[in-house]
Amino acid sequence: MNRKKKITRTLALGMAAALLAGCSAGNGMAGSMVVSDESAQQDKMKIVATIFPEYDWTKQIMGDLAENADVTLLLDSGVDLHSYQPTAEDIIKISDCDLFLHVGGESEGWVEDALKEATNPNMKVIDLLDVLKDTVKTEELVPGMQAEEDAAEHEEKEYDEHVWLSLRNAETLCGAITEALQQIDPEHKQAYADNAQSYINQLSQLDSQYQSTVENAARKTVLFGDRFPFRYLVDDYGLTYYAAFAGCSAESEASFETVSFLAGKVDELGLPCVLTMEGKQHKIAETIVQNTRNKDQQILTMDSMQGTTAADVQNGTSYLSIMQSNLKALQTALN
Repeated sequence: MNRKKKITRTLALGMAAALLAGCSAGNGMAGSMVVSDESAQQDKMKIVATIFPEYDWTKQIMGDLAENADVTLLLDSGVDLHSYQPTAEDIIKISDCDLFLHVGGESEGWVEDALKEATNPNMKVIDLLDVLKDTVKTEELVPGMQAEEDAAEHEEKEYDEHVWLSLRNAETLCGAITEALQQIDPEHKQAYADNAQSYINQLSQLDSQYQSTVENAARKTVLFGDRFPFRYLVDDYGLTYYAAFAGCSAESEASFETVSFLAGKVDELGLPCVLTMEGKQHKIAETIVQNTRNKDQQILTMDSMQGTTAADVQNGTSYLSIMQSNLKALQTALN
């Protein structure tokens, strides 16, 4: 973690600690005037999720019960997981919640310190990487992929944190969320179980559609002119991939060698598409296409859900809808 991020995190934690102390000390007239509202708020189950997939899975498992809970998505403004730093307000939300869901890994190095500020001794914490244990993959460099400039400084392998992009992982993680909700709210244990089973069936059906698409595809290789957070997805279905950067890379400018290699692969394999992640800038993909023989490949986007916002949620975006859209892009890329 660089020094700037560490200072930002330390300041947020310090401000949160001061605010928490102030909240616990207040006992004057103003506090008594709002006691009924505070009591009503305390009756609600409080859930905090760092990223959109966790948030959506939880809401799906809760079903109608989510209307009587306070479910918070921290990264609700399109901020990327790898650059997010919590505010004092975020840390306060985490401190007294009943269930806290986070990815784990290097990008969320702030979580350990934030949990030290917890005021709820019964808080349940779900770390996605910890739930998946030995199935978590490490970042890898494939031929043509550009390494980070400071890669030599990292002696230990870095975990690939994008575990939510596997529908099979999603099923496992939804199971863990269901168990946590049942422990927090045993009165509705069966409702959570029923909702989870229905949702997991939908995940399984979509998984089967992915499998069928790949089995019947003309090609078994995808190429990304971008970062590549989809390793869990391609590994699930036995696909080969090439990409400009690894999924957690901070690099944004591809070298001539990288562009030349990837353009050559498009020609060699006769690929109809160059894929990208969500976002407005697809300059690397465009440059790759311009360096191919025919210069006519489509540029298609697959959504890694790292920029999903609260506005997207309000407009009906869901984990399943994004994964369905990704399947359409994948189908085009493989045929």
